[in-house]
Amino acid sequence: MKKDSRISAADRALFRKSVKNIRRLNHDRVVPEPKERRPVPQQRLQDDLQVREDMLSEAFDPAELETGEELLFARPGVQHMVVKKLRRGQFSIGAELDLHGMTVAMAREALSRFLRDSRAARRRCVRIIHGKGRSSPHGRGILKRKVNAWLQQRDEVLAFCSARPMDGGTGAVYVLLKRD
Repeated sequence: MKKDSRISAADRALFRKSVKNIRRLNHDRVVPEPKERRPVPQQRLQDDLQVREDMLSEAFDPAELETGEELLFARPGVQHMVVKKLRRGQFSIGAELDLHGMTVAMAREALSRFLRDSRAARRRCVRIIHGKGRSSPHGRGILKRKVNAWLQQRDEVLAFCSARPMDGGTGAVYVLLKRD
């Protein structure tokens, strides 16, 4: 052991006295305890991967994505391809009704008259603008919910769905009417 000239003899003696009863360790490594591994959700990972693959494939249709705000209804027997075309906005819009600013009673009467007139004029597809309800109490669309319920009660309505963003998005619906 090489002596350091900066350390006094008294300090060296004090150090030796304080470490006199210390025993030397065989090694200075601490073995960490293995952490318990959390299970890997394999099925969820596979589902996420499948969703990504489907979205990147040519078969992906953005009109089929749902955010929870969309309205969608089809009577039993309406073909899937018809609903798909309706969601894509591929039917010609024969007429349009805007319910903005109406009370519930006014909107119900206007909707009833509009559907009756549209059917009499042999219109196959119409658009109803109900709004998103942002100015409604609690930001919940009152007319949107009412229109959803009213249209489902009407026999002349085969199907309806929220419009494409360029046609009003979740603030409007395309309505497919029965033919005579």
